[in-house]
Amino acid sequence: MRHNPVLRELGFSPDDRVVIVHADDVGMCHATVPAFFDLAMDGLVSAGSAMVPCPWFREAAAWWHRQPGTDLGIHLTLTSEWDQYRWGPVTACDPASGLIDADGCFYRAPALMNRPDPQVALREMRAQVQRARDAGIDMTHLDCHMFAMLAHGLADVYVALGFELGLPVLMTRQPAWINILTAAAIDQWEEQGVPVCDHLRETPPIHPPAALRDAVQRIFDELPPGLTYLIMHPAVNTPELRAIGGDWRERVAEYEVFGDPTLREHVRRIGIHIIGWRPIQQLMPRH
Repeated sequence: MRHNPVLRELGFSPDDRVVIVHADDVGMCHATVPAFFDLAMDGLVSAGSAMVPCPWFREAAAWWHRQPGTDLGIHLTLTSEWDQYRWGPVTACDPASGLIDADGCFYRAPALMNRPDPQVALREMRAQVQRARDAGIDMTHLDCHMFAMLAHGLADVYVALGFELGLPVLMTRQPAWINILTAAAIDQWEEQGVPVCDHLRETPPIHPPAALRDAVQRIFDELPPGLTYLIMHPAVNTPELRAIGGDWRERVAEYEVFGDPTLREHVRRIGIHIIGWRPIQQLMPRH
């Protein structure tokens, strides 16, 4: 059995089941902010990442200052997926950059991006990180909204930015990632010091909460040994959230399920270890 070097350094055994329970999209809209910080206080959700270009990022920063121990990274954002609720770059981007559409917003999906210039994308990612730093957030990691860094050859600058900042980036041996990036590239980055998750899971788009809770419990029950990254998108129920997109019921259900103390107790009882990004960050070299 392969022993993930991150888990070895953190003192876990090869057969331990270790999970980062991660809330994406913090600050995408207001409803995501209290949802994440409430769940982070409860203990089952161990980390989250904020979307700097979005309208409610500063609210997320304000909440972080009220709970400064919270494990919060940056959800590097190069896409804007909703029909009527849009955002664009922090930096000034020429349409020729390939990062923005005719409305001056990010494209709605990575596949729609128009041959983006990796150096322009890197400048935008740096600017998002700097805005978070200017807001006073002691960030723990970087990841990518809609996995945009897997497209258009952007993974190299994404990893390079992590080394530059001394921050771990989300990297996983999920089959889809291996198909795009190659196992050789992931192995090389790991040898250079990039922490790599063994498995990736995402909560299924299910509501009502009772059905989702059963599905989430099965995810935990069936986790293999190694380091798993479990992605969820919690939000409280607000008129703004309901107006943005059709998945609002699923997001609210995730908030309710991951705040359920009986699920938290079940995860503890079956021997799952929940960790955040901060101990992993301390292992990250700077290049």
